[in-house]
Amino acid sequence: MKAVGVWEYGGPEALRVIELPDPEPGPGEVLIRVHAAAVNPTDTLLRAGAHAARLTGVAPPYRPGMDAAGVVERLGAGVPERLRVGQRVIALVLPTGPHGGAYAERIVVPAESVVAAPAGADDPAAATLLMNALTARVALDALALRPGQALAVTGAAGAFGGYVIQLAKADGLRVIADAAPADERLVRTLGADEVVARGDDVADRIRSLVPDGVPGLADGALLNERALPAVADGGGLATVRGWSGGSEPVPRGITVHPVLVSRRADDTAALQRLSRQVEDGVLTLRVAEVLPAAEAERAHRQLAAGGLRGRLVLDFTA
Repeated sequence: MKAVGVWEYGGPEALRVIELPDPEPGPGEVLIRVHAAAVNPTDTLLRAGAHAARLTGVAPPYRPGMDAAGVVERLGAGVPERLRVGQRVIALVLPTGPHGGAYAERIVVPAESVVAAPAGADDPAAATLLMNALTARVALDALALRPGQALAVTGAAGAFGGYVIQLAKADGLRVIADAAPADERLVRTLGADEVVARGDDVADRIRSLVPDGVPGLADGALLNERALPAVADGGGLATVRGWSGGSEPVPRGITVHPVLVSRRADDTAALQRLSRQVEDGVLTLRVAEVLPAAEAERAHRQLAAGGLRGRLVLDFTA
């Protein structure tokens, strides 16, 4: 089969189209013929070697990709009846696991991480859902706000931030989101109640709307300690790439929640709910561009350049 991966860690130029043996599903596993794989920032981290410690003892090539959409080709023993051969599915893939990531024509994934694709969504759009939406869900679950409470979102125009806004509104929260002028309309369309200008001093602007601070903040802009002033005493801050706020205790009783989506990759009920929320119009799928899989290097360069409002997707059907 054709796949995309790296023999040695490096920049986008390290990505190569490679030939690998077709995988075989074991007990409780699903073989998926991949039609589309989304390109996420975490893919660039794996390519560059940021996850090398988790791949110790694993021989290259290393294959990125956490989001896939395609069709079930084979089922291993013991796979539940909800999955069947020929079914359109989406999968949350762990590239540091034994089978590698989603950048391949065929992947093997635990059945718990595979759910029916949302009806009405094509493969490229469906491939953009699970990793970012589940990350947003995990962040909101960690913050555990009550309906009517205020949530602030930084990086609101991005994939994670957009899903946070929509899921938070479905949870009954008041959402304060940041945006550049060009993104304000998008962020309001996603459901933000109030929009403030983005930037390193966004905490001051959030405080101007909520003088006592917000009880929860989802930090998609990776502001870390710069976002803390926006959070109320005893509130929570959800971070998506760990905490880089230093070794000092977090002030004012604020709890930092590092979000690790891999810990919920087998939460089938949560994945199914996200797919249904697309069908119900709660969640919006956003595709920036679909590229041939052989152009993965270009996709990674475009992602690094920034400014995308939607996910790049690699097409593995050609």
